[in-house]
Amino acid sequence: MRRRPVDRVEAGRCRAALTLAVLLALPLGARAQGATWPQHSRERPLPRVVDPGRGALPVPPPADAIVLFDGHDLAHWVTDSGAPATWHLVPGQAMEVAPGTGEIRSKDTFGDVQLHVEWASPKPARGKDQDRGNSGVFLMGKYEVQVLDSYDNVTYADGQAGAVYGQYPPLVNVSRPPGEWQSYDIVFHRPHFDAAGKVTAPGRFTVFHNGVLVQDDVSLLGPTSHMVREPYTAHADRLPIALQDHGHPVRYRNIWARDLEPKR
Repeated sequence: MRRRPVDRVEAGRCRAALTLAVLLALPLGARAQGATWPQHSRERPLPRVVDPGRGALPVPPPADAIVLFDGHDLAHWVTDSGAPATWHLVPGQAMEVAPGTGEIRSKDTFGDVQLHVEWASPKPARGKDQDRGNSGVFLMGKYEVQVLDSYDNVTYADGQAGAVYGQYPPLVNVSRPPGEWQSYDIVFHRPHFDAAGKVTAPGRFTVFHNGVLVQDDVSLLGPTSHMVREPYTAHADRLPIALQDHGHPVRYRNIWARDLEPKR
């Protein structure tokens, strides 16, 4: 039976009300920065390309930092099962993803943290889009700052280097060419949950890529996921940092952290 026009109007009003309810449920920062774009939308505007300049690397750790990798061994890192990390070691220089071996996690755990990571995508570049120098830095093993070769490589906006993957594109694209060392300086504030497991404060990211601000205290919508928005689930106050194996021999060096939430 054909519906009357008024039914279509009412249906439209219901859809609008539902959309408004979803928007209002998001953190204010998320709404302000357009996090309601469909995840991985190819229509989402791409960040403009900016030359980051030539800041000096490596950046030495401050006196109160926990050095997670200094180029000499993988003693601070394990696999998901807790076994010793098996990524390739370039002695005195870097570690390199060993494709197919899985992600590695820090033995140290963190909540609120300042994290410094230096990384380089493979040279020569191979592949395109997401299949090019892909890896990731996961805070608490759940919330990702994307690592990707985004130099002269088009992909969806919320999946390029410096993105909070699947949520926020970087403010600008400051990627350096393949093989050149790049840096992330990340300030992360963990989410908080009440006794019932409900979020009382979302997680937040501030990220500098090659010294340039690319994420400005953004509120996380939930854990990192692909093609779906996963809701928050309550978890421990302190969890490891993880580095992703996405099948590409990305290199990492000079990883250090400052614990902003000392163990009680």
